[in-house]
Amino acid sequence: MSAILDSWIIQHQQKDLLRFLTCGSVDDGKSTLIGRLLYDTDLVPEDQLAAVAKDSERHGTTGKGQIDLALLTDGLKAEREQGITIDVAYRYFSTDKRKFIIADCPGHQQYTRNMATGASSCQLAIILVDARYGVQEQTRRHSFIVSLLGIRHVVVAINKMDLVGWSEDVFTRISGEFAAFAKGLDLPDVQLIPVSALDGDNVARPGEHSPWYRGPSLLAHLEQVPLASDIDHVRFRFPVQLALRPNLDFRGFAGTVVSGVVRVGDAILNLPSRRTSTVKAITVAGVSVPIAFAPQAALIQLNDEIDCSRGDMLVHPGDVPHLVSRAEAMLVWMSEEPLRLGHTYWLRAAVGYVPAQVVAINHQVDINSLEHRPARELALNAIGRVTIELARPIPADTYAVNRATGSFVLVDRSSNATVAAGMIQAVEAAGDLGADPAAARARLLGHRGAVLAVGVEADPVRCEAIVLALLRRGIVASSLHPARLPGQALALIATELAAQGQVVVAAVADAVGATLAPAADSPDQAAARLARIVQPVGGAGDYTI
Repeated sequence: MSAILDSWIIQHQQKDLLRFLTCGSVDDGKSTLIGRLLYDTDLVPEDQLAAVAKDSERHGTTGKGQIDLALLTDGLKAEREQGITIDVAYRYFSTDKRKFIIADCPGHQQYTRNMATGASSCQLAIILVDARYGVQEQTRRHSFIVSLLGIRHVVVAINKMDLVGWSEDVFTRISGEFAAFAKGLDLPDVQLIPVSALDGDNVARPGEHSPWYRGPSLLAHLEQVPLASDIDHVRFRFPVQLALRPNLDFRGFAGTVVSGVVRVGDAILNLPSRRTSTVKAITVAGVSVPIAFAPQAALIQLNDEIDCSRGDMLVHPGDVPHLVSRAEAMLVWMSEEPLRLGHTYWLRAAVGYVPAQVVAINHQVDINSLEHRPARELALNAIGRVTIELARPIPADTYAVNRATGSFVLVDRSSNATVAAGMIQAVEAAGDLGADPAAARARLLGHRGAVLAVGVEADPVRCEAIVLALLRRGIVASSLHPARLPGQALALIATELAAQGQVVVAAVADAVGATLAPAADSPDQAAARLARIVQPVGGAGDYTI
């Protein structure tokens, strides 16, 4: 008996694990579909099933005498009262072929941020579509987020086919609607399946009401989706989470191999210090091993005593990620408060936290048409491409190259709330100033150029006092006054210097694009007026002069 049990445990441990989510518009049947999967695979304990049957009488939406299988995942009181999904619910089940972790995501637009959170770690997405209504706005939004997050495998489950008489024409029409929309998305593997989550047709078993459909059932497809190609075994990335030194004879670095493979004897480069060494030993789950690969947690010992600590990254010298100080990224905005340009947020990446600012919104994506539109701000659930600047360089890849090192979240520094999820699309390496002198100067100084017009009556002492007040705020400025440059066109000179990325305090009445400082302003008030405009990078606050 013991040998049989041991054999079963080993067999179970060797199964692949597939993480997938259900998403789509509200009331498309996502929770019911998961409940049906669990029920038809006999993975619902009898006591839980009895409790759900009892709750179905009070909160069920399927009619008297029927079990509402959606209640297996919708466990919150508010969810059951309203008949909707609010938070992401995770469920585990297993078949003879594979292990599964399901993320049941909400369909309401209000909870799009919950959907993006649930999808971030998934390998496959089931996008549900109500056969009565076809592709809706939230279907498009979730499909775009799935594409944005790099989820390669997608199942479009056209649900509630029983309510349209299992019409092949309806299935074909909705399939065409989705295919037309998905042309603009990066979804390489899409499978369309007609289902009835309520009755179980084509969910865990083939349906009897759709003889025109010759594809696999949902469960059969989930069991055979190839996963090996989804893991990057080439680019070794090891963000260090903890440096361990329990005694004088041992020093190791703990973390997770987020991609690639590392072997004993491999040459190793530490970022950002760029110190090199070789791998002395590798420990996985308390056992010394010759090799570690993604996504294993590991402890790596090196042959040399190099400076390496939490927040560093170990890589192979021949394949080094970018040291990123400025990047373009796609943002999914998750906060009720809109994105503020120039506001300093915490950027949480694979290597830890760093202060960062969004300095430009390049465009916002129209979810229905996928068109790029200009935007002054990103509101809740908006998706856009932005330019972001970091207070210090961090090792990172583009999201297309490496999901683990190309993703990040933005955290509000005052409330500690996560306000956005980001995917790096293009990077500008640290030290790469580019061909634009004004942009290069802005990155070096930490702010862009501008003119502060203080009036023709301002004396040189006032101009210098404002310059000092700006310096205390980390803004490098110079002054122009007719006492020093008599007969010169100071407004034109100030405008030209600002166009080259410099901050100028000018004793002029006005200039093109200038910020006006009334004579009643104190030097600190005038400096604060300009500081809100030039948006210093890094959020360093006041300086001592």
